[in-house]
Amino acid sequence: MKIIVPATSANLGCGFDSIGIALDLYLELEVLEPNEKWVIASDFGAGIPKDETNLIVKTALELAPDLQPHKLAMKSNVPLTRGLGSSSTAIVAGILLANELANLKLSKHEMLNFASKMEGHPDNVAPAILGGLVIGCFQNGKLDYAPMTAPDCAYIAFIPDYSLPTKVSRGVLPKTIDYPEAVTASAIANVMVASLVNGNLKIAGKMMEEDRFHEKYRDELVPELGEVRQISYEYGAYACVLSGAGPTILILTPKEQVATIKEKLASKFDAKIIELHPDVEGARVIS
Repeated sequence: MKIIVPATSANLGCGFDSIGIALDLYLELEVLEPNEKWVIASDFGAGIPKDETNLIVKTALELAPDLQPHKLAMKSNVPLTRGLGSSSTAIVAGILLANELANLKLSKHEMLNFASKMEGHPDNVAPAILGGLVIGCFQNGKLDYAPMTAPDCAYIAFIPDYSLPTKVSRGVLPKTIDYPEAVTASAIANVMVASLVNGNLKIAGKMMEEDRFHEKYRDELVPELGEVRQISYEYGAYACVLSGAGPTILILTPKEQVATIKEKLASKFDAKIIELHPDVEGARVIS
């Protein structure tokens, strides 16, 4: 049995903690034979636990404490602490692992609710489970969500060669914002979502970059953002936003501009620059 979970990009600018899109980078977890204790074979370094303290196993045991230990083989091309949902892929993989091994028969909604509780918000876990673009609101321990088709455009991930832990990126955010500012921020997000529904990517992209919730506070943590945004705009991109907590930058652009934007960015920066595509299936199990 193999469990496959896609990477995600959260926020899309003004959709802070509530909007995310699944992308075609993957964590793959192969479930091998039962064992006396949990053992995870992977190519990750010493920083990633390979026993029951791994986030995948910890999540599974939250759902099924008496789960029979197994040997697992894990591989992933989702970069760690780069803003592409690596921790969410682990949480979702753990949910599917428990669901399959303990025959829990969880519904998608039950998976989504549990994952949102684990993460504290649905922006990464919801698209990881459902695929596509998902808008979610997690409050009072319950999740309401609306799946959508991902915007019909190209996606470029600009992935710097340094990590940015979510704890650090969240640490620069204010505890509160003024009421008028909150009203404006909400209006911007509303127009962005409505523009996505209508397929108006020019307006949606404009609203993404007018975020008031997080990006202006995180600019200093990702010094490349301003210049990457300028270059992307110069060559026709719809939007250029932080992916999750960063430092990855996600560019939404007309498909015919992908090669040019990648070339221009590569000539200026020493970063990994790749084209990605929406994942429409979400997390799945292959027997």
